[in-house]
Amino acid sequence: MAQNYIHTLFTDAARALQEADGSRATYARMEAGADGTPDQITASEAAFIGARESFYMASVTSEGWPYMQHRGGPQGFLRVLPDNRLGFADYRGNRQHISTANLQSEPRVSLFLMDYPNRRRLKILGKARVVPQADDPALVASLAVASYKAVPERAYLIDVIGFEWNCPQHITPRFTEAQIAAAIAPLTEENAQLRAEIEILRASAKGN
Repeated sequence: MAQNYIHTLFTDAARALQEADGSRATYARMEAGADGTPDQITASEAAFIGARESFYMASVTSEGWPYMQHRGGPQGFLRVLPDNRLGFADYRGNRQHISTANLQSEPRVSLFLMDYPNRRRLKILGKARVVPQADDPALVASLAVASYKAVPERAYLIDVIGFEWNCPQHITPRFTEAQIAAAIAPLTEENAQLRAEIEILRASAKGN
């Protein structure tokens, strides 16, 4: 069981509030045995990560402000790499460079990955670094998605510290345009067939 995620986030203040609220015993069992060793990405997490088309990434500015950014791309653009690491290519965008600047002074990040149709979510803690394209063009090229028509400028590498799966409560299922099209494909086909039959009947009626 992944333990380092909660062990990392449970401060003494959080534990005290849990004790006062009567939940500390449960969380103490979940945290038992954690020694700071990173939670290891398994095949289950890797499959979930590889199926995502987007995620949210939080970083912290040099002045301590949290910053949340949405990252999107073709399915599988966030890669699971050896040594319990994640990576993705960063493409040319609005040139604000907020996340990139944040990581220069504070490498800690938090990722939030959502699977709305199946009401699943995975939270990840890690330490990230940015590798400019000029420093390692081979790395950036290996993380770029060949079919994605955008210019990669750098790579983000994230060493996973911990992760946690969350319960589905309060997650409203949402579907992409492609998922909806696939779900209603039989109805679309039937509708097209009925329209064709109606046109035939109309043509026949005119002929009579």
